[in-house]
Amino acid sequence: MIDLQNLIDGRRCMALSGSTFEKHAPATGTLLAHVPASNARDVDLAVKSAHAALRHGPWASAGAAARARWLHRLADLVERETDALTALLADEQGRPQVEMRMMDVPMSVDTLRYFAGWADKLEGRVIPTDGFMGRPTLNYTQRVPVGVAAQIIPWNAPLMIAVWKLAPALAAGCTVVIKPSEDAPLAVARLGELISEAGIPDGVVNIVHGLGAEVGPALVAHPLVNKISFTGSTEVGRTIACEAARTFKRVTLELGGKAAQIVFADADLEQVVPALAMGMFVNQGQTCAAGSRVLVHRSIAQAVEARLVDAARAIRVGPPSDTTSRMGALINQRHLARVRAHIDVALAEGAIRLAGDEAVPDSGWFMRPTILGGVQPGMRIAREEVFGPVGMVIPFDTEDEAVDMANDTLFGLSASLWTRDIAIAHRVAQRLDVGAVAINCWSPLDARLPWGGTKHSGIGRDLSRAALDSYLEEKVVTAAL
Repeated sequence: MIDLQNLIDGRRCMALSGSTFEKHAPATGTLLAHVPASNARDVDLAVKSAHAALRHGPWASAGAAARARWLHRLADLVERETDALTALLADEQGRPQVEMRMMDVPMSVDTLRYFAGWADKLEGRVIPTDGFMGRPTLNYTQRVPVGVAAQIIPWNAPLMIAVWKLAPALAAGCTVVIKPSEDAPLAVARLGELISEAGIPDGVVNIVHGLGAEVGPALVAHPLVNKISFTGSTEVGRTIACEAARTFKRVTLELGGKAAQIVFADADLEQVVPALAMGMFVNQGQTCAAGSRVLVHRSIAQAVEARLVDAARAIRVGPPSDTTSRMGALINQRHLARVRAHIDVALAEGAIRLAGDEAVPDSGWFMRPTILGGVQPGMRIAREEVFGPVGMVIPFDTEDEAVDMANDTLFGLSASLWTRDIAIAHRVAQRLDVGAVAINCWSPLDARLPWGGTKHSGIGRDLSRAALDSYLEEKVVTAAL
C-alpha cells in the first residue's frame, strides 16, 4: 500500500487539509493507495508555483536546447522504469501488463523524444511591410509559451495521456499543473518522481491529487492558469469550455467517441476480424476510440458477426498478474454497473446478447467481452458512448448508407474502414466526419499524428506539431529603422 503525495514547487506534500481517500485495485478490490484529497487551497499553491517558475528562475532563463535536454533525460528515465511503470499501470487500471508494455509505456517514451526534438526549432518569421509613416521597419515574430497550463488526466491511459499533454507544454516553455484521475493516480505520481530526477526545475511541473469535483473546477477557474487541456467525458468537457470562456483561457478538449468500423464486402475476414475485436475490446473497451459500431456489408454481416462472437468468447479474462490474461477488470464498481445498465437497456429495446454472459473471476470488477445482435442504428446502445467491452454488428447495403450511419452520431473522434479497393478507401475516408480515419487498421496512435475529434468529441488536438502550437503564442515585434 502506497501513501501518495502532491508535488508542489519541487516538494512532496499532503493536502493542506490532511484528508485522503482510498484507491482500490480493480482486479482484486484490495487497497492500493491513500491519495491526498486536495482542494482549492492546494491548487492555488501549485498554480502560483508554476507561475513563479514561468517568470523567474532556471526555467525562465533556460534556452530551448536546455528544455530539449531535460525532456530527453525524462524519456530515458521513463524507458528505464518500463517494468515498474507497467506494474503500476496494471495494478491501478486492472489491465493486462502486455498492453502497457506494448503500447502505453513505449509511446510515452517516443512522445517525450518527439517533442524534445521540437523544443529548439520554434522559429519565428520575418514579415516585410511598406513600413511605418514613411520609415522602413523590421517586423518579426517570436513563438512564446502561452503560460501556465492545467492538464486534467483521465483514468483509462493515465501515463500515456499525461505525457501527451506534458511533453508539448514543456517543449514550448510552459509550466504545468497536472491533475491525475482519482481512479488512476499511481503512475502519474511516479512520473512526478522521474521529473524531479531528470533535473527539471522546481515548480515547472506540479501534481495535485484529488477528486475531480474539487480540484478540476479550482484549476479551470484560477486566474493564473492560461490554458486547460482535458481528456474525458463530453459532459465535463462542456462544463470546462463554458467556465474557461469566462476568463478566455485556451482549451484543448479530447472527449467522447462512438467510433464506427466499416467493413466492405471485399475485406479479408482473416485479417479483419482480429483487428475488429481489438478495436472493440482493447483496454476493456475503455477507450474513446473504441470501435464498438461494426458496420458490415450485408453480404458478409452474418459471417463477421459469427467470427466476432467466437473471438469474444476466446478472450481470456483475468487479473494482470496472470500472464495469459487478455482482458482485465473495469476501473471500478460504479463504472461496471454503468456498462451493465447500457446492456440492459439494449436488451430491453430488442437487442440479443450473442456473447458476454460467461463466468468471470469472483473478485474484482470484471465482465466478459460482449457482442450484441439485432441492434438497430436508432437504439441507445448504437448512439451513446458505453466505454466498456461491448460491440455490435449493423449491416448496410451501399457505400452511401455506410457513410450516413457512421456519421449519424454526435461524436466525431475516429473511424476505421476495411476494403481492398483503394478508391473506396480514400473516397469514404474523405466523407467521414471524424478527426482520424484508419484504413485497414484500427486507430494507430503516433506522436507525429494529430489526435482529436470533431463535433462533441472535442476541440483541438493532442500529439504532433498541432499540440505544440496550442501551447504557443505568436508575438509580433516591429522596429522602426
